[in-house]
Amino acid sequence: MDGTVSHDRSEETPEAKARWFQSLTLEERMELLCAYTNLALAANPDLAARRDAGPAGRRIQVLTKP
Repeated sequence: MDGTVSHDRSEETPEAKARWFQSLTLEERMELLCAYTNLALAANPDLAARRDAGPAGRRIQVLTKP
């Protein structure tokens, strides 16, 4: 992972985040997955036992601010 810090809002676009994520190695991506999973489970320990997730019944439209 890159150790630099930027405070430029223009670097927070979805495209920039995708480029950053694609620059990671498989090992680094898996470390992030584990960290995000641990964070979600720490916030909601019952999350792993829930079985109510399912596909969206309707179409979803993603909007971005111009």
